[in-house]
Amino acid sequence: MNWREYWNADTPIYVSERHKVLHYAGVARDIAALVPGPDATVLDFGCGEALSADRVAARCLRLLLCDSAALVRGRLQERFADEKRIAVLSPEGAQALDERSLDLVVANSVAQYLTLDELRALLITWRGQLKGNGRLVVADVIPPDVGALTDASALLRFAWRGGFLRSALVGLGRTALSDYRAIREELGLSRYGEAEMIDILRSTGFVAERRQPNIGHNQARMTFVASPA
Repeated sequence: MNWREYWNADTPIYVSERHKVLHYAGVARDIAALVPGPDATVLDFGCGEALSADRVAARCLRLLLCDSAALVRGRLQERFADEKRIAVLSPEGAQALDERSLDLVVANSVAQYLTLDELRALLITWRGQLKGNGRLVVADVIPPDVGALTDASALLRFAWRGGFLRSALVGLGRTALSDYRAIREELGLSRYGEAEMIDILRSTGFVAERRQPNIGHNQARMTFVASPA
């Protein structure tokens, strides 16, 4: 099994429906704040179920949601069938987008599931698809010193604020016994230091810097904003 196959199924990554709803609401809020204007075309690459994508779409002209899992894409198409500003793409569809056609590309919680070569290839593609004044946001990047315990602590803080602490405690135990832990140990997650990620972005044609806060609830992870050099 690889990560694409894993995400093409229902997973135990969310401890409850409230966790999932609050997670996607927070991500949508953070992405919407990055949209440069009402005429923007935005690509959300690796978007997941994007439950609150309509909030992002309300801030731009066109929102392209891309996910590698056919199951997820089917749900997105059903959920946003009446939202004319939203289109759902496969990775191959996103690869075929015109050059200089995008104002903003967001890759949130994506880099950790890619090899370095896969990441570099995507960065080069996005470099060509972004307009000259466009921006790339690579978010939720895991530093080398951040592990499962740090992620668990961030989840518990999020759960306390969001009112699902009991579900989080139960869910952490369930996740520890799930396929997610096994595949995470088998395939691993890609991790990058701040200077390393900036260097990778620069080597693929971007001017980049770290942006704080990180998209989402886990502030032990990192967000980077980059523009075509």
